This record gives sequence, C-alpha cells and structure tokens, in this order.
Amino acid sequence: MICPVCKHDMLVVEYHNIELDYCSSCKGVWFDSGELELLLKSHSLEETKAFLDGILNSADAVSSEKKRDCPICGHKMKKTAIGEEPAVLIDMCHDEHGLWFDGGEVTQLTKHLAGKQLHKHDSRKQVISFLEEVFEAPEQPGDG
Repeated sequence: MICPVCKHDMLVVEYHNIELDYCSSCKGVWFDSGELELLLKSHSLEETKAFLDGILNSADAVSSEKKRDCPICGHKMKKTAIGEEPAVLIDMCHDEHGLWFDGGEVTQLTKHLAGKQLHKHDSRKQVISFLEEVFEAPEQPGDG
C-alpha cells in the first residue's frame, strides 16, 4: 500500500492477528475498516463500538490540513475530529474503507479512550505502550 501522505511504500504490521499498514517514513497508520475496533476490543477497552460509530457518523471537521486520498479507492477522505480539546484530527474514507492516522494520532486516541475508562486494566496499559512505541510521532526539526 502507498502512504497517502508521503507516497512511500507502507509496511504491514501484524498485532493480535490484526494487520495494520504503517508508514516508517511519516509514522502514519492505516486501519482497514473494522481493524481499529478489533485492536481496541482485543485489549478489553470498553465502549469502543459506540465511540467508533460516533466517528463514522460525525460531520466534516473544519481544517486547513490538506484532504488525503484513500489508499484503497483513491477518493478524498473526510476530516473528522475525535475527542475533546485537543481533538485528534483523522481522515476517514467516505466509502468506509478505513481510517488514516498521522504520526502520533493513534497514541493520542488510545490515551483519550483510556482516560474515559472507569476501571484500570493491565491490557489497556499494554496496548497503549505498544501503540506509543510502534506508532510514535515523527521527530520534528529541532526536537533532537
């Protein structure tokens, strides 16, 4: 698969029988339809179905960020904001092929979901640690 941001070939990362497409250049992540829900459910994160349904039914977010092309169908994806301030701005295929997260946004989402949980689970900590390690945000000039 070709990255919708930097046009590099993406790597397939398998975790708990879920295949994610990951760009090692810009650190973006593509979740095919249903993969994000499976990943969150595999770690007992509660209320994910209602949360993800809210994403699918959300209005377009106002953003100056360029719209990305879906790596499956090539159509422009809609921008949608997840969570409260600061919201995570992701790209979603109108034809429900999947969701695109820029580098660091998967970690922001899992932290947002984890903060909404009432009960602490070791599995939740494991998935957050995994996602933070693998899907870290790219270093910005001057960060080092």
